[in-house]
Amino acid sequence: MPLKLTVIGTGYLGATHAAAMAELGFDVLGLDIEPHKVEMLSQGRVPMYEPGLEELLAKHVAGFEGSSGRLRFTTSWEEVGEFGDVHFVCVNTPQKHGEYACDMSYVESAFSLLAPHLRRPALVVGKSTVPVGSAARLAAMLTELAPVGADAELAWNPEFLREGFAVQDTLHPDRIVVGVTSERAESLLREVYATPVAEGTPFVVADYPTAELVKTAANAFLATKISFINAMAEVSEAAGGDVAKLAEAIGYDDRIGAKFLRAGIGFGGGCLPKDIRAFMARAGELGADQALTFLREVDSINMRRRTHMVELAREAVGGGSFLGCRIAVLGATFKPDSDDVRDSPALNVAGQIQLQGGQVTVYDPKGMDNARRLFPTLGYAPTALEAVRGADVVLHLTEWREFRELDPLALAEVAKRPHILDGRNALDPVVWRNAGWTFRAMGRPAA
Repeated sequence: MPLKLTVIGTGYLGATHAAAMAELGFDVLGLDIEPHKVEMLSQGRVPMYEPGLEELLAKHVAGFEGSSGRLRFTTSWEEVGEFGDVHFVCVNTPQKHGEYACDMSYVESAFSLLAPHLRRPALVVGKSTVPVGSAARLAAMLTELAPVGADAELAWNPEFLREGFAVQDTLHPDRIVVGVTSERAESLLREVYATPVAEGTPFVVADYPTAELVKTAANAFLATKISFINAMAEVSEAAGGDVAKLAEAIGYDDRIGAKFLRAGIGFGGGCLPKDIRAFMARAGELGADQALTFLREVDSINMRRRTHMVELAREAVGGGSFLGCRIAVLGATFKPDSDDVRDSPALNVAGQIQLQGGQVTVYDPKGMDNARRLFPTLGYAPTALEAVRGADVVLHLTEWREFRELDPLALAEVAKRPHILDGRNALDPVVWRNAGWTFRAMGRPAA
């Protein structure tokens, strides 16, 4: 009999995983405690923007003409327990309010609600990003609460999704990591991921702590690389150098590589910032806090970039107050090809300038609704052109392709002053300067 899979939590990670598992040929039942989310997904719609995800849902959600019918959604824990052979837990692990530590309440709730319905042998697979040591504790919880006892096994299978590429990353991952304690658990996960493994995806088998550490270590490394090049941007500005050329030159070294070496206003989103902080907090609990003290500086450099952009904007409007100045902000999401505005550097900069008296108008191709909910007092424009109209300075803060393809001449006609600050080092200085703009990018010469 083919395996039947369930996915607990149908947010960004869970909805993508459920649709991808259906694409791989499995019957999948997704669970969420929010009825409106279940209703939306059952109609083939997603509560977030992720390229290709709605198309994949429509291909498999039961009830659509031409659909495989392999994917359904429910709010019933009993139905999930009866249906599934393998249960993937994909709930959120946010940062605790006022602390660095990770909030495990959603994960613990999911396990405590699922376990009493496991009445036959099953594998529960954690995909959420959790502090190292969590899996062993959750495995004991499963054994204690599940009617089937020790036959409710646990595995840990961290996700490595990039927003904007989540469907591709799930169907064709660059690696699959599983933390297991039995051959049965490993065998079941090899069956789940047989298609990508056959395509050549490495399948790494580890213990619980190592599997938990892989995700946090990867995010800590990426955050460090981003903050490193941003630190070099600070030095380049002080010395009159060009951080873009510096990044190009060191990126040719295979030991370093060119990815994640674009200096700018730093990283944000729902993963990197909270994951490195939770990593530091957990290391402290384990008595290994000195091993990760460097991450405090990584975090500090990252937050400093936002303040630096505000100061550059202040210089651009005359060096004094923002009062009476119109600021156009291009970008609201923390990265392009997403509508995610969680801990967005772009919105943080926009909010800081507004608090200091600036009249800020924001435009983003996909993140406007979420931005309005988070920062309702900012101004919003329906197009980039309207955002720039009458602006004293334009800030480019999210590197959407649409912004790289803007016509600088057309924007210059509507701006009060053609002055642009590139907070992502993604625009061509020559093109903008030739169109009459005063152009400045972080870590690069002013002219």
